[in-house]
Amino acid sequence: MLIAADKFKGSLTAVQVAERVTAGLRRIVPGLDVEALPVADGGDGTVAAAVAAGFERHEREVAGPLGQEVTAAFALRDDTAVVEMAEASGLQRLPRGVFAPLTASTYGSGELLRAALDAGARTIVFGVGGSATTDGGAGMLSALGARFLDEDGEPVPPGGGGLAGLARADLSGLDPRLAAVDLILASDVDNPLTGPKGAPAVYGPQKGASPDDVAALDEALSHFAKVVEAEAGPRAAGYATAPGAGAAGGIGYGALLLGARFRPGIEIMLDVLGFTPALERASLVITGEGSLDEQTLHGKAPAGVAAAARAADKEVVAVCGRLALPPAALGRAGIRRAYPLTELEPDVVKCIADAGPILERVAEQIARDFLR
Repeated sequence: MLIAADKFKGSLTAVQVAERVTAGLRRIVPGLDVEALPVADGGDGTVAAAVAAGFERHEREVAGPLGQEVTAAFALRDDTAVVEMAEASGLQRLPRGVFAPLTASTYGSGELLRAALDAGARTIVFGVGGSATTDGGAGMLSALGARFLDEDGEPVPPGGGGLAGLARADLSGLDPRLAAVDLILASDVDNPLTGPKGAPAVYGPQKGASPDDVAALDEALSHFAKVVEAEAGPRAAGYATAPGAGAAGGIGYGALLLGARFRPGIEIMLDVLGFTPALERASLVITGEGSLDEQTLHGKAPAGVAAAARAADKEVVAVCGRLALPPAALGRAGIRRAYPLTELEPDVVKCIADAGPILERVAEQIARDFLR
C-alpha cells in the first residue's frame, strides 16, 4: 500500500494526510504494510515533502516579500537541493489580510538559491507557486548578483511596480556557480510572462492586484523583458514567451534567464522523491489533495501520481476534502474512485476543522472496499 498524497491546504500537511490515512487503514486491517511518500507539485509544501522523503532540512534567515527577515528552509540530499520559493516569497509570508502586488519582492528566494549553492548543491529543483510577488524574478536575480538600475544609476524599487522605471539591466555580476548547476524550474503552470495569459492578468488578482494594478504590472514586466533583452540578447525575448515564464509572478522568467529547464512540478518531484521504486512495491496507491477539481487535471500532484501509477498498471483511489469532478473525469485521469470528506461531513467549516478524524474514517471505508 502506497500513500502518495499532497496536502489538504488549510487543514492538513501532506505528512499528516499520510498519517491519518495509515491510521484509518490499520484500524480495519491491523498490521497492514503501508509506505508513505508525501508529494508536492512545486508549490508550498514541496520542501516538507522532500524532508519526509529523507532530505535534510536547512534553515536560513532571508528577506520576506516585504523585506522583513523570515526563517526559510530548503532541503538537501547529497548534492541535490529542493528550494521552494514560497518559503521566502509566498503569500503566507505576508501579514494576514495584507497584499502588496506592486512592491512584493522575490529577493529572499534568490537568497535561498544562493544558500543551496553554498551548501554544495549541483542540482537544484526550484519549486515555484503560491507567491506573493509579481516581479518577474527581478528580486531573485538581484540577490544572485544582477543589478537593475534607473536613469540615475540607482537600483529600482523592489517589486513589479518598480520595474516601470528600469533603464538598465546588468547581469554581469550573477553568481558564476550558476553556470555549473543543473537548475530545474518545477511548476504546474505554463503561462507566459505577460499578455492575456501572463502572470499579472491570470494570477495578479489572487495577490490583491486591482484591474489598474494588473495593467501596470503587465506593462512593467513587458518593459523589464525588453530592457533585459538589450543586455542578454534575443534569447531573453524567447524566455518571456516560454512555458512557465509566468509562473509565480514571473519568477519562472528569471529562472529561465539563469539557464533553468522547465519541467512539470509533480513530474520532477516524483523523480526526486523516489516514487518509481515505491510504486513498484505497491499493490494499491492512495493519492489526493484538498480539492479534486478541474485544476487537479492540469498538472497537480494527484493527476501526476495517477498517471504514473496507471502506466505501471497500479490501481489508484483518491482522498480529498471536496470533490468537483464527475466519475468519468476521474476515470480518464486514472483514478478509480474518490472519497471526499464532505461525504461524511457536509458542513465545510466542520470538515476543515475536523479534517484529520474524518480522513481516518474515510480511510476505514477504503480498507473495507479494497482490502477485505
